[in-house]
Amino acid sequence: MSSSKNIGIKVNSSPEQKCNDKKCPFHGSIKLRGRTFVGEVKKKDLGRTATVEWSRVAYLPKYERNEVRKTKIHVHNPQCINAQIDDKVKIVETRPLSKTKHFVIVEIIEKGEQKEVIAK
Repeated sequence: MSSSKNIGIKVNSSPEQKCNDKKCPFHGSIKLRGRTFVGEVKKKDLGRTATVEWSRVAYLPKYERNEVRKTKIHVHNPQCINAQIDDKVKIVETRPLSKTKHFVIVEIIEKGEQKEVIAK
């Protein structure tokens, strides 16, 4: 295990790289609290923001059936973790980091398949 600080929750591996991101839970001053989710990265921006999505089941009493709904939120993607599209990640709630970001990625659980883009 590398020389990063204890973030308060159990993660399988802390990042190998060192970063100087103030909003990184391992190398910055951000504290984790609240809810924890596991989802898949659907979109990644240049400004260290990622969009994570996961499915959940909701019951419809009128039809006596279940339906699958999706939750999609914006999260902070630290430089040392650098999750890519289609990666399965663990996210944890933190204080508001911006207008729409209240979660941060703390661990990549499973790497996604990188699809090759062929230019025509």
